[in-house]
Amino acid sequence: MKYAILPNRGVIRVSGADARDFLQGLVSNDVEKVSPERSIYAAFLTPQGKYLFDFFIVQAADGGLLIDCEADRLDDFMRRLNMYRLRAAVDIEDVTGSFAVAAVFGGETAASLGFEAEPGAARPCAEGIAYVDPRLADAGLRGIAPAANLGPALEAMGCAEAAAESYDAHRLALGLPDGSRDMEVDKAILLESGFEELHGVDWDKGCFMGQELTARTKYRGLVKKRLLPVQIDGPLPSPGTRITAGGKDAGEMRSGQGSRAIALLRLEAVGGEAPLMAGETRIIPDIAPWVALPEAE
Repeated sequence: MKYAILPNRGVIRVSGADARDFLQGLVSNDVEKVSPERSIYAAFLTPQGKYLFDFFIVQAADGGLLIDCEADRLDDFMRRLNMYRLRAAVDIEDVTGSFAVAAVFGGETAASLGFEAEPGAARPCAEGIAYVDPRLADAGLRGIAPAANLGPALEAMGCAEAAAESYDAHRLALGLPDGSRDMEVDKAILLESGFEELHGVDWDKGCFMGQELTARTKYRGLVKKRLLPVQIDGPLPSPGTRITAGGKDAGEMRSGQGSRAIALLRLEAVGGEAPLMAGETRIIPDIAPWVALPEAE
């Protein structure tokens, strides 16, 4: 097994008497399900239902909630959360300096470390918390703990340190989107990005910001594009490169490494006779087992 410290992740702490109620009305998943034994994956949307942030939520030992999010966009996320705080008894603080975030991957990671292979399963670790990735158990574990504790604790469990790029290759092989690298801010919608299959939206929790468009997309079958894992036959195109099929627009490249990438593809072009091309590079959809395309439902 390997572990990688993820320097591109930051941690926000949300605490106070109203912390859960505050987040419950804003995010796409059910915050009431977060406990010392369970984590969740969720998103924060615009009122119009467009993607702004995605993140993981865990419960700290003292009952506060820790949000594992993109470090480069953490300040904007906190600013938007504070816009909705009003008179709620909630404290929102950047605690990135006190915590590191790690991913553990390779082999039967959950079972090897004594976890059930159940997305979101959590338990205390190294004065922090470790949890099975709530999107997909095959992604491995994630950990949030004081930086001085996290690496030594994982090495004591038999994990060898690896570069963050190694974990990035792992998540690309699984077809997992990586925040704003793959989901366009203020434009992407959750069901185009696999949030239903990746346990990032709860249809029974009640209202949340952007729920109306998200629900309409689901129940009216309005998904026409999907973020999908692809194989690259040729030089890796840069993010944003246009993809065509028979000269017609078929999508756009997102993040990638080596021969693997994520692409936003029009579903009508996936599986069509015309090859998908990004310049001189052929783009080959490699549909992950967890992906449920409309035609397969």
